[in-house]
Amino acid sequence: MALPNGAGGYQIGDGNLNEVILGYQAAPLSVTGTATLTAAQVASGVLLVGSGATAAQTYTLPTGASLDALVTSAKINSTFELVLVNLGTSSGTAALAASTGITDGGNALVAVAITSSGRFLFRRTGDSTWVVYRV
Repeated sequence: MALPNGAGGYQIGDGNLNEVILGYQAAPLSVTGTATLTAAQVASGVLLVGSGATAAQTYTLPTGASLDALVTSAKINSTFELVLVNLGTSSGTAALAASTGITDGGNALVAVAITSSGRFLFRRTGDSTWVVYRV
């Protein structure tokens, strides 16, 4: 069975190697102020945080069980990425905090400075357990 041709972008085996590789990103979600994030917010791809915040903000990650419930097809070592964009001002740093079933695999809980962003990789390591890395 042949893969459908979407009239643009790179398709495996299509031979159009000089075209851009397309992805998909819905409009970014946003959170203002310290909050516990939902699994949907974390899996959204891009999350805008701390708009106008002048003090440090902490965003607690959802539980590993809630990520499993959202991403039901995830296997061991399945991954997804989140870009956290800090829109805070003054000293409005943004930091992630671990929760049940989520552990820091490397610098994931370090504050993201104002007017900057951080890219995070979430990796499933077992039932209701995920490790998050800042990459």
